[in-house]
Amino acid sequence: MSTEAILTAVAAAREAIHAHEVDIEGLDRAIGDGDHYINIKRGVDTILAMEGELSAMAPSAALKAIAMKLMSTIGGASGPLISSFFLAGAKTEGIDEPWTPATVARLVADGVAAIQKRGKADVGDKTMLDVLIPVADVLAEGAGEGLGAGDLKTRAVAAAQKGMEATRD
Repeated sequence: MSTEAILTAVAAAREAIHAHEVDIEGLDRAIGDGDHYINIKRGVDTILAMEGELSAMAPSAALKAIAMKLMSTIGGASGPLISSFFLAGAKTEGIDEPWTPATVARLVADGVAAIQKRGKADVGDKTMLDVLIPVADVLAEGAGEGLGAGDLKTRAVAAAQKGMEATRD
């Protein structure tokens, strides 16, 4: 994979974020100040606006550039947390080599660990880590088992759903 894969993933995230505007805003209003949708939308839009600049970069350089830009673009607590994910990903072992499931698992694990360190939170604290830590865990397990991308995606989605549901109450 390449920087193109990062941009493709961000474009897919943007589509999902835009499609669920009402849900995201409603949840944040219920537990926060209602600005989360605006902040994450601004973040993905900013990354995609950088596409011309990023597409010529190696993944490590692109992830670092994304992190630096998001730090000054996304407001609230999300900016530093999401920036930490991308900055840690830029340092992931093998990030500039052809990506394998193990590379993706390491990238996610490194990024999630950075969010966890910056936010000083863990599973059960009713944060994004209730979803991200289980996803990172199943990606690492599945990559270790030699699973392909399709099976990893299926496991990651199931782990994310279960983590999200665990915060419902």
